[in-house]
Amino acid sequence: MKLSFHGAARMVTGSCHLVEAAGRRVLIDCGMIQGGPAAEAANAAAFGFDPAAIDCVLLTHAHLDHCGRLPLLVKRGFRGSIIATAATRDLARLVLLDAAHLQEEEARRDAAHAARHGQRHGGRGHAAGGEPLYTLIDALDAMGRFVPPAKLGEELTLGPGLTARFVEAGHILGSASILVTTREGGIRRVLFSGDLGSPGRPLLPSPAAPPAADAVVMETTYGDRAHRRYDASVGEFLDAVAASFARGGNVVIPTFAMERAQELLFALRGGIASGRLAAAMQVYLDSPMAISATELFRRHPEALAPALAADIARGKDPFALPGLHFVRETAASMALNAIRGGAVLMAGSGMATGGRVRHHLRHNLGRPEAAVIFVGYAAEGTLARRIIDGARSVRLFGETIPVRATIHTINGFSGHADQAGLLAWRRAVPEAARTFLVHGEARAMDAFAPLLSGTVIRPELGASAEV
Repeated sequence: MKLSFHGAARMVTGSCHLVEAAGRRVLIDCGMIQGGPAAEAANAAAFGFDPAAIDCVLLTHAHLDHCGRLPLLVKRGFRGSIIATAATRDLARLVLLDAAHLQEEEARRDAAHAARHGQRHGGRGHAAGGEPLYTLIDALDAMGRFVPPAKLGEELTLGPGLTARFVEAGHILGSASILVTTREGGIRRVLFSGDLGSPGRPLLPSPAAPPAADAVVMETTYGDRAHRRYDASVGEFLDAVAASFARGGNVVIPTFAMERAQELLFALRGGIASGRLAAAMQVYLDSPMAISATELFRRHPEALAPALAADIARGKDPFALPGLHFVRETAASMALNAIRGGAVLMAGSGMATGGRVRHHLRHNLGRPEAAVIFVGYAAEGTLARRIIDGARSVRLFGETIPVRATIHTINGFSGHADQAGLLAWRRAVPEAARTFLVHGEARAMDAFAPLLSGTVIRPELGASAEV
């Protein structure tokens, strides 16, 4: 069995790993690289393998950095099948259609700007020359490659002598770790962690006990740190919201549409129930994708924590708030910029690399009474990371915006396991003698690698290894 690494190698985003075994070529994830101009160029570059030669893609989950280049894969010749859980398939449809729309929209803006200024153009997520990386048609073509979904725990036949098994990862709705097994010339097994969640969260099941494997390819996003306890993080979050309201300001939350938005609605609902927040507060979920993702939570009880699934079965809506507004239309989103205080504005993207949240930041970052709350990972090079790291001003829409709002970073909401969680999961994998660390920054890997036994490898982009 041969492995090669074509994304998330010594970096956090762009997950993409190739398995060659039993005469088949199987791709694990095909994600977008995020963060700055270098990422734009990397997304448009060649994959490092022939897309037409790939037999199938196994998708761990529907975050953009794991599924975001699937339409490009199809556009460049992939004609195989895409296999994922049912919830991942439905969420991926939202993510890919949204990404295609944003790329087409930005390509049009860049083309118009270049025409006005007589310049060559090329921008975020799309190729030089003004062409989007892929279109809505490409995204729909990719969705047409999905086959009947995988069920957790069941063994799937990928070809003679080659199987895969999906197991619960607890990261987002439908997320899975994937075990690939070949029986050609003896049994060899590789376990891909995907992104791992933390146990005991209110919305999702805990990660399942991992199966035995000969080698593990695992994420290290938070391999260098511990998260605060979840209940303490919820308390800090509610206090930050209340303090901003007391100052007369708004709360802007750059929000990942899947999992984080729903978890925050759940926490705000609890804050109202406990009396820590006023029932009359106004909450705006300004993200069509997050609104649709919230509906998918109700549609996929099989992927939820048992207690939450039971509540939904009894007709109890865990995300309902008295003052909750779903904002789909652009005009309604723009109208929110006139609100000067007392509102929670939740919008994407979570790393503030694009989307409606950038407009809300433009109108609130410079106001001392406002608060901006980051509740997820921010990759190097992103606007969110610059603000978190203490930038005194940022550029938004051609303007220099001073950072005067109170900035909060609450990592306890992270959908990723922390160092202790990652280590416990890895130590629970029976028999594995080798570990390939991916999906992490250098400092996270440097801290995590010495904690592991056996052979630890940090592959470079394009590197390969025999298992």
